[in-house]
Amino acid sequence: MKKLIDYAKDAAKMAYAPYSQFAVGAALESTSGRIFTGCNVENASYGLTNCAERTAIFKAVSEGERTFRRMAIWVDSDTLFTPCGACRQVISEFSDDLEIIIYSRNEELHTTIAELLPHSFSLHKDHS
Repeated sequence: MKKLIDYAKDAAKMAYAPYSQFAVGAALESTSGRIFTGCNVENASYGLTNCAERTAIFKAVSEGERTFRRMAIWVDSDTLFTPCGACRQVISEFSDDLEIIIYSRNEELHTTIAELLPHSFSLHKDHS
């Protein structure tokens, strides 16, 4: 897990966050063992900003990966922040039980996407 956290910290260093000054990095491990990183990329039109978690997932999917084991998220802050709603929905598209470990300078949280987004919206999952 330390390796994944280190990847997330390194990814946060690449963040483009001139508006919020809030750098976030994510490292996503696929079931094949590959690691994909992402950082947040802000935009003056805030709705066009892309979060680190989605960046990592989009990179992985664009390279053919569809199944994932775990994700580490580094928030360069004293306070711990969990993924936004859009990221939660995108993560849940690819895994019902993805392990997620979130770190800030002072805190850590071990959780799953199912805990962060219970009863997620899906067109291909059995909800019975």
